Amino acid sequence: MSFSERLAVNLAERKSKQLFRSRKILSSAQSSLVALQNHKQQFINFCSNDYLGLAAHPELIKSFQKAAELYGVGSGASHLVIGHHQEHHLLEQELAEFLGVERTLVFGSGYAANLGVLTMLLEKSDAVFQDKLNHASLLDGALFSGAHFQRYLHRDLQSLENKLSKQNKAQKKLIVSDAVFSMDGDSADIPGLLALAKKHQAWLMLDDAHGFGVLGKEGRGSVSDQSIAQNEIDIYMATFGKALGCGGAFVAGSNLLIESLIQFSRHYIYTTAMPPALAAAVRSALKIVKQEQWRRDHLKKLIKQFREGAKALDLHLLDSDTAIQPLMLGSAQTALAWSEKLLQKNILISAIRPPTVPANSSRLRITFSAAHSEEQVNILLDALAEIKKQLTSD
Repeated sequence: MSFSERLAVNLAERKSKQLFRSRKILSSAQSSLVALQNHKQQFINFCSNDYLGLAAHPELIKSFQKAAELYGVGSGASHLVIGHHQEHHLLEQELAEFLGVERTLVFGSGYAANLGVLTMLLEKSDAVFQDKLNHASLLDGALFSGAHFQRYLHRDLQSLENKLSKQNKAQKKLIVSDAVFSMDGDSADIPGLLALAKKHQAWLMLDDAHGFGVLGKEGRGSVSDQSIAQNEIDIYMATFGKALGCGGAFVAGSNLLIESLIQFSRHYIYTTAMPPALAAAVRSALKIVKQEQWRRDHLKKLIKQFREGAKALDLHLLDSDTAIQPLMLGSAQTALAWSEKLLQKNILISAIRPPTVPANSSRLRITFSAAHSEEQVNILLDALAEIKKQLTSD
C-alpha cells in the first residue's frame, strides 16, 4: 500500500465513523457575535476560548498597531540570534512581577512551551506522571522525552500515589497536570498534587492555559485561586491565546529553570520569536486583566445562569464551575446533530468527538465569555430546550 492509498483509507475510515473534522471559515473578529464565510446572518459564538472578551479589544489593537509601526511585523530571527526584542523582555518581567516568581520565558505557543519544557527537563532515567485527561501537548512532550511515562486516573490522587510509590528506580520524578482541563472544564486539586510531589521528592508542573487571566486574585490563575503561593509550583505554563485574547505562551519558575530553557530547550532555541507587536498587545491585555475585575465577575454570573438553566432542562453537564461547560451527548452522531441544529438557530458550538475525547463521550463544549450577555445565554438555553424536545421525540 502506497502512502497515498494509506492516507485515503485513513480518511475514509474517519468519515465512516462520523469523526471527520471540517473547518468553519470565520470572516469577522472574535466576539460573542461572529460572521462565517458564505453566511449572511451572524452567529452567537459559544465555542471560543476568548474568556474575557479581549481578542478584539480596542486597547490591544492600538498597542499592536503602534508597535508594528515602530518595530515592523516580523521578529526576524530566533530569540538567541537577534529576535529577542525589548517588548518580549518587558513582557517577561511584567509576568514575573504579576505572578511573584523569579523569572518567566515567552514561547510562540503553548504546545511549543510544553514540549520545550518536558524534552529539556526529562531524561530516560526519569519518570513522568500525567493525568489521563491532560492536553495533547503535555502527553506528547512526555512521550518525546523518552522518560518512563505513566498516566494516572483523572483527578485521582490515590491512583497517582500508587504509581509514585511503585516507581523507585527513577532518578527524578515529575508530576504533570492541567490546572483546568480543556474538554471537561474541571480543575486539578493543586494542594493535593503539591503534597504528593513533596512527599515523593518530585517536581510539579501545571498547564494553566484555561485558568490564567480568569481565575484567582486579579486573574493570576488556578494556583492563586486555590490559595497556593505561586513560587511553590516548580513549573507553571499558561497561554496568551485564551483569556488574554492574543497568542503565544510563557513558562514561569525559578531562575535556574528559565536559564536552562534558554540554553537547552530546542523548542525555544530553534524557532523564530513571536512578533514584537504581539508581545506589546499581550502587555496591554495583562494590564486589563489586572484592572478590570468586572469581566471575571460577569463571567461567573453567566456560568451560574447557564448551569441553573441547564439543570432545569435536565441536561447532562459535567461538574464544572469554569467557563468550559461540556454538554454530554454520548455518540459522535448525536453531538453532530445537536451542533447542526444549533447552527440552524444561528448559534455556533462545535461537536467535540474522539479522538479529542474518549469514545462514547462526545459532547458540545460550550464556552462563555465576558463579552456574552444574559440575553444571549437565555437564547442558548431556549434553543437547547427546543432541540432536546425535538430530537428525543423523533
